[in-house]
Amino acid sequence: MLELDLQLATDGQHPDEAQLRRWCELALRQRTADSELTIRLVDEAEGRELNHTWRHKDYATNVLSFPAEIPEGILDIPLLGDLVICGPVVEREAAEQGKTLEAHWAHLVIHGCLHLLGYDHIEEDEALEMEELERQLLAELGHPDPYAGDEPPNEKDPE
Repeated sequence: MLELDLQLATDGQHPDEAQLRRWCELALRQRTADSELTIRLVDEAEGRELNHTWRHKDYATNVLSFPAEIPEGILDIPLLGDLVICGPVVEREAAEQGKTLEAHWAHLVIHGCLHLLGYDHIEEDEALEMEELERQLLAELGHPDPYAGDEPPNEKDPE
């Protein structure tokens, strides 16, 4: 079971809670335990502030993943962490990359959830594994390969 806390801190266009839940559940289905996570949808000002605070980059990025830091010795807690998604950045990127808004939103939610599960894309082999899983999950939704035409792994800005 997924417990999703949706926080809306932007007036922009965004998927509804049912869509976000569907994408999260797809990304998290490899996890057999219950899951809790928060998705906060933000404007560019908050996205920029959070990206600057946590990544020392002075611009709003599409998605930030904050895995829960569970103290040693506590087992079976369902809390995975938080995703912060900047709607205006998602909209701009979708237009620039010629992707549908729904496909890009789905990709970023799945991407963020995979980070909460421990996937990463800093090392090339990890990036290839994560990207292949994203491709498979998005294909199940009927969306095209989000990396078609991109530069090789490790040259992208990691979240």
